[in-house]
Amino acid sequence: MRMVDLIEKKRDNLTLTKEEINYMIQEYTNETIPDYQMSAMMMAIYFNGMTDEEATHLTMAMLNSGDQIDLSSIPGKKVDKHSTGGVGDKTTLVLGPLVASTGVKVAKLSGRGLGHTGGTLDKLESIPEFNINLSIDDFLAQVKNINIAVAGQTKDITPADKLLYALRDVTATVPSIPLIASSIMSKKLASGSDVIVLDVKIGEGAFMKTIEEARELSQVMVNIGNSLGKKTIAFLTDMSQPLGYAVGNKLEVIEAIETLKGNGPDDLTELCLEIGSYMVYNADITDSLKKAKALIKDNIKNNKALEKQAEFIKAQNGKLPELNEFINVKKTIDITAKESGYIKSINALTVGISAMKLGAGRKTKEDDIDPDVGVVLNKKVGDKVTKGDTLATIYTNDLSIDDVLEELNNAFVMTDKKIKKRDIIFEIIS
Repeated sequence: MRMVDLIEKKRDNLTLTKEEINYMIQEYTNETIPDYQMSAMMMAIYFNGMTDEEATHLTMAMLNSGDQIDLSSIPGKKVDKHSTGGVGDKTTLVLGPLVASTGVKVAKLSGRGLGHTGGTLDKLESIPEFNINLSIDDFLAQVKNINIAVAGQTKDITPADKLLYALRDVTATVPSIPLIASSIMSKKLASGSDVIVLDVKIGEGAFMKTIEEARELSQVMVNIGNSLGKKTIAFLTDMSQPLGYAVGNKLEVIEAIETLKGNGPDDLTELCLEIGSYMVYNADITDSLKKAKALIKDNIKNNKALEKQAEFIKAQNGKLPELNEFINVKKTIDITAKESGYIKSINALTVGISAMKLGAGRKTKEDDIDPDVGVVLNKKVGDKVTKGDTLATIYTNDLSIDDVLEELNNAFVMTDKKIKKRDIIFEIIS
């Protein structure tokens, strides 16, 4: 078998066999196939796509390139949740403890943020001494004992994905549905859970800009998961404006805690209740979605979810101070409305990039993060505003941020007409 023949085949829009895909991934991981040939293949896939069967074979080949976590020693169905990334997306910090408080086993491997999207590990590591580097044995033991563990992905899990993603990043082949789907699903399958829930973001602050793109990606991922024996569900959710109010690592930790107290933003709360209901129901904790939602609502009211979050943080050595002592910045600056009216739109991408410039995110993987800085919105789309009202507050340790101030001012678009608030969930695919 020769790689050049496989490139030619995909160039001509023909279907690759399971054996051909296995050969390609195995030999590239072993460094037998050079980058320039794999780059050509990625570009051919970018232009011609893959069938669902090809995407499934690619996912399995990437999955089998490294270690897989065996969760079979943990009783019951295990669940995992993945988000395609967005601005202010602290869903895992709420959903994990919330679902675990019902008895569901949540075993999650998470990633770091890059660019305008935040990473779950960065948010967790903003908690002093929180440890995301769990051994497999400690990871399994913690899920058994308290129903939840969140850790970083080890270098031995899906090494082919790491190599391919780095290559795609520098060859303009990242936005390919089958390549995105196989990348996400190979990592989720390697984590070993029985139920996989996908939160596919749509809008300015997300990778998927249209519902059609998101629907196509979701359907491919759901098909891959279900064909491999995993119950897979995809939620298509709004990212035209930031999720919740807080954007920035410690700021989002605080908002997650407030949400578990029952004081969270409407959009974040609704999203977590809906996704959480599906996680609880599909883990066989209840016999209906209605009962699942009632259970997680009760666990917010009776503080069981908040107690589970505290137990989870303590189990991973986190030392969370009093919330009024958690944030330490040199200055806070308010962005105020220049006119009265209604908020027509808030550009999530602009808010995310502004937070990154303040230090809440990374331009490159090597950048350090300032966990204290960020942006807290005071208004959301559809809210009525009077001239002079605070639209957002900037938390900063850099006193020279005129560009950020201007960008955030421009992120808010006003209208004199009343605006209907958008649903947070557009569609569910299962």
